[in-house]
Amino acid sequence: QVQLVESGGGLVQPGGSLRLSCAAFGRFFSINAMGWYRQAPGKERELVATITSGGVTNYADSAQGRFTISRDNAKNTVYLQMNSLKPDDTAVYYCNVKAKIRSWSGENDYWGQGTQVTVSP
Repeated sequence: QVQLVESGGGLVQPGGSLRLSCAAFGRFFSINAMGWYRQAPGKERELVATITSGGVTNYADSAQGRFTISRDNAKNTVYLQMNSLKPDDTAVYYCNVKAKIRSWSGENDYWGQGTQVTVSP
């Protein structure tokens, strides 16, 4: 199975920056796409950014130009650098990993426990 450990959330003023990290641990054959999602109070979980094993990235419109997703395949870790943060970015941020436990098994989704990001004066 795959366990995800997130870190880096916190309280920041508007215009500030935060860097989230998510490391995958456990016994698995491969990790494919990795990504970040967020859920604000009273809203549905939404995509923030994803990155494939080959480094191809995809961003939500709200994140484009302000956030940067990256990964270290040797460390099975994905990062989200968030700049120019706005109050609307306040949410619980969840790491997502698509992984195969065995070479012959299908791909499964795994989620981190979530880390709170609060943007407030």
